[in-house]
Amino acid sequence: MKDKLHERAIRAWTMYDWANSAFATTIMASILPNYFGMFIATEGSLTLWGYTVAIGSLIAAIISPVLGSIADFRGSKKVFMGFFIALGVVATALLYLVDQPGEWLLASILYILGTIGFAGSLVFYDALLPHVAEPDEIDQVSSRGYAMGYIGGGLLLLINVVMIFIGPRFLPNMEETEAIKLMMRLSLASVAVWWAIFSIPIFRDVKEPVRKIEHGEEGLNVLTVGFQRFFKALKGISKFRDLFLFLLAFFVYANGIGTIITMAVAFGTDLGFGSTVLIGTLLLVQFVAAPFAILFGKLSKKLGIKKTITISLLVYTLIAIIGYFMTKEWHFILLGLAVATVQGGSQALSRSLVGQLMPKSKSAEFYGFYSVSEKFNTVIGPILFSVINQLTGNSRLAIISLVIFFLAGIVLLSKVNIEQGISTAKAEDAKMITVE
Repeated sequence: MKDKLHERAIRAWTMYDWANSAFATTIMASILPNYFGMFIATEGSLTLWGYTVAIGSLIAAIISPVLGSIADFRGSKKVFMGFFIALGVVATALLYLVDQPGEWLLASILYILGTIGFAGSLVFYDALLPHVAEPDEIDQVSSRGYAMGYIGGGLLLLINVVMIFIGPRFLPNMEETEAIKLMMRLSLASVAVWWAIFSIPIFRDVKEPVRKIEHGEEGLNVLTVGFQRFFKALKGISKFRDLFLFLLAFFVYANGIGTIITMAVAFGTDLGFGSTVLIGTLLLVQFVAAPFAILFGKLSKKLGIKKTITISLLVYTLIAIIGYFMTKEWHFILLGLAVATVQGGSQALSRSLVGQLMPKSKSAEFYGFYSVSEKFNTVIGPILFSVINQLTGNSRLAIISLVIFFLAGIVLLSKVNIEQGISTAKAEDAKMITVE
């Protein structure tokens, strides 16, 4: 019975990747950037979109660690997760109302709110991973979640692409451009429905982890403890040397990964590539990435997690270099396939490695710090991309600048001692007291 409940909890946990990935594919990476450039902010859309992405991610990154500390203390990871899901779902649904040229500010505000909901929910979702998965299966469960995300996000994107390209045929009385615009707006709204429905299993089948607090925290105000834990963790994170080193490494290389994910369609649009190729490639990436995410989970057992992540970063380095010379639409498709081989694996293994290096009793708190690193990957990278593009007028120089993130990340990752980091995390857990 216990094994069945355990597997059910794992399935429910991975299903949230299926749910939220619709926001990542349709809103962050494909249809909204395309819609934004075509209908809403036709002048300077690439630069405006880069800054919009950066602002949303920056806000999410700033609030994540304190919220994580509060959720750990209260034992309410799922409550906080539910709040952010609701915020993201509502903001995403309201994007349907953005339908006039020049409404770029409204689109940007709703996107930023949606990003805060998306990113905030992931802090608490990720924090549940070490409690759902056993230590010897955490890499595989994390990879399975990413695979589910690619399939789920890809499936809705496929539905949306069909709507956009075939839907106008069933609206003969509407001008084709207006019909395409309507289908795009319906696609944006569909994300909210998908996200809400498929979030249900995690609340039904995953238990809230046992609440643990430190000595001296009994009876304290939740906000007081939240900020105390945040500043204490910020001040004392150096004692978790290997966790700190990995978070730093992840902060660096994730900037390259995040920029490729969020700016690829906008970059392709800037090069003059058609919407069919851009969105079609992203759709192809979703389904190719799913099995590779699983493969990387298995590969980490043979080669070790550090070597496996390093391989993915070397592939990303080549992608950024080749991207500089890209001139044809088929080049974009090939590079998209290359991204698909490493995108899910690099992210899944990074998430699981953090889970191994942090104390379980403070999972939301430290996943909050992980979220800072993760969300800044769509702050610094897109800002750098936008600034270089704005100053030089050459988006190719912007894409090749990402190489430095991957190479620096490899160097920092090589200095992480995983065994020592796990031992330090276990020693911290031993100091905590359980609260019924």
